[in-house]
Amino acid sequence: MIRPRRLRSNEIIRKMARETRISVDSLILPFFIQEGNNIEEEISSLYGQKRYSKDTIARGVEDALNQGVHSFMLFGIPGNKNELGSEAYSEHGVIQEATRELRKEFGKDIYIITDVCLCEYTSHGHCGMIKDGYVDNDLSLPVLARTALSQAFAGCDMVAPSDMMDGRVSAIRNILDENGFQNIPIMSYAAKYASAFYGPFREAAGSVPQFGDRKSYQMDYHNKKEAIKEVLLDIEEGADIIMVKPALSYLDIIANVSSCVNVPVAAYSVSGEYAMIKASARQNLIDEYKIMCETAISIFRAGASILVTYFAKELAGAIKRGDIG
Repeated sequence: MIRPRRLRSNEIIRKMARETRISVDSLILPFFIQEGNNIEEEISSLYGQKRYSKDTIARGVEDALNQGVHSFMLFGIPGNKNELGSEAYSEHGVIQEATRELRKEFGKDIYIITDVCLCEYTSHGHCGMIKDGYVDNDLSLPVLARTALSQAFAGCDMVAPSDMMDGRVSAIRNILDENGFQNIPIMSYAAKYASAFYGPFREAAGSVPQFGDRKSYQMDYHNKKEAIKEVLLDIEEGADIIMVKPALSYLDIIANVSSCVNVPVAAYSVSGEYAMIKASARQNLIDEYKIMCETAISIFRAGASILVTYFAKELAGAIKRGDIG
């Protein structure tokens, strides 16, 4: 008789025989930075998460560092929005100022990834420039590139374009290289689907579209092969890391992508996934800790090597305790 149970007989052998292992080094914690001062407020749609201002964000980062997390993705909430989203690339924009403050406070002890998109900054809430009622792809590219460059000048370690405009990775790579930032990597949201799972984030970041939807630029969730096309195009344009978003309902996409690329694959466990776990746990329907661990492992098991997650601190604790990892 073949007895696979021999390798499950106790905790020591189960850990020895594990096929999927994760490290706290693979976790990225998102932060929302709001323009203003002395802001540290709970986000109603993301229970347990907060909005910070540039003068308080160090508190959130310090707490995460103490728990072992040292990589952070910053999303900005400006004080003023306009049709052009000009605060996205302002020298004194909310993300630029927060990046400088964090760099001054923590030096190179933290890794700062900045979101490159316009939806938080435009009055219409779309990720690009509007022309004749439509998001114009090519008009948006110089603005996105300029935004990435301003973030690099502010001191970020990596830029992460999440807009899904065609050609934006190439535009960003070119402008970074031309200005001496050849060593700033690009984490591209390469396969970003038009998903209902983004709802809590849009409330948190104030980025709800004021008309229409984002289906003309984010991907149709019926499609699998298109994800490979998008990923390969972004790698060809210079992406150093590619991302699949959302994560949990797109494990098949993560698996397909990871099997055919030779760059790291990131996944974003998005706000809706986090909020569902939190809401169910508050109703005593699930064990939050166990579900958090199981879903995270499923994402890595599918093929991700990097995870953007609002549970980063809690997962770091689980890894330290040996419950996962």
